[in-house]
Amino acid sequence: MNEFDAGLSGAADHPHILHGSSLDRSRGGLLSVVIPCHNEDEVIDATHARLTQVLPDTGMDFEIVYVDDGSRDDTLRRLEAIASHDSRVQVVELARNFGQQAAMSAGLAVARGDAIVITDADLQDPPEVILDMVKMWRTGVDVAYGRRRSRVGETRFKLLTASLFHRLFATLIPYPMPVDTGDFKLIDRAVADVVVALPEKRRYLRSLVPWAGFRHEPVWYDRHARAGGVTKYSPWKLLKLAGDALIQSSDMPVRAAWAASAALAATGVVSMLIATASWWMSTSSGTSLAAITAVATLVGAVQTAAVAIVGEYVVRGYREAQGRPTWVVRRTIGPGAIDAHTGSRAA
Repeated sequence: MNEFDAGLSGAADHPHILHGSSLDRSRGGLLSVVIPCHNEDEVIDATHARLTQVLPDTGMDFEIVYVDDGSRDDTLRRLEAIASHDSRVQVVELARNFGQQAAMSAGLAVARGDAIVITDADLQDPPEVILDMVKMWRTGVDVAYGRRRSRVGETRFKLLTASLFHRLFATLIPYPMPVDTGDFKLIDRAVADVVVALPEKRRYLRSLVPWAGFRHEPVWYDRHARAGGVTKYSPWKLLKLAGDALIQSSDMPVRAAWAASAALAATGVVSMLIATASWWMSTSSGTSLAAITAVATLVGAVQTAAVAIVGEYVVRGYREAQGRPTWVVRRTIGPGAIDAHTGSRAA
């Protein structure tokens, strides 16, 4: 058991006591690169070639952890071939498609590096940016996250909706949350251990990493178009991810329902006063059928929305209470095998 694991073993009694790595960041160290993969056979060979060309320039030893998230094409076969020729590669095959957040979490759980980079397999996030992230990490930054100056190949609608969501999400979260970012980031070993140790099953790493605290700094870069394949996120999946992010990370939706209830109560009082005044003055301007219908419809809509919001929290609480693992590992290929039952990192 290392120093940090010993600290976590007493987390129930001392949740605020954390023990980070004692590594001298100014030289050496091991860098892990975690890459979730789902149907990436068109680009995975080019991705690996690019990484192995760039990573030696970091001045660190490195390992690459590919997590196959239930791919249905030749991604796994290509990863097996890569691992058979490169001892720095570990392939984690999940038992089915558990989703990108679960795949990234599985990669974090097995990564052994002093610093860990999370990136996608499609080369939209240039591997060369990792060099700048490592330089920033050596200066004492615990999380060097990629912040996009531009995004090539994205529609204006997607750019606009993504920007609006990031800013809304940052407003609703009760701790500092960077905007215009994705999952491309470098995190220190101490941060990774905290995030892996968190007990929740439905994970959204873009909020869990900032929640952990530590020192965060942006690395600005230009995001490229996909080198191959197509996006795995349909509009529905993006909407679902956004909903999960808000409900798992913030209690503002429930508080918004309270605010709507207060606004409705005020509307009801005003409507009653108008109706009373109209009756007193023998006019009908304030008691029209349209006004009554509008108020009734608004009340019904807000009540339904409030019940739905509470239901979302109940469902997520039930899923957490079930205690099912976030992912299931079918097998691992390469060094540093992991526990297939718990998904935990080997000693």
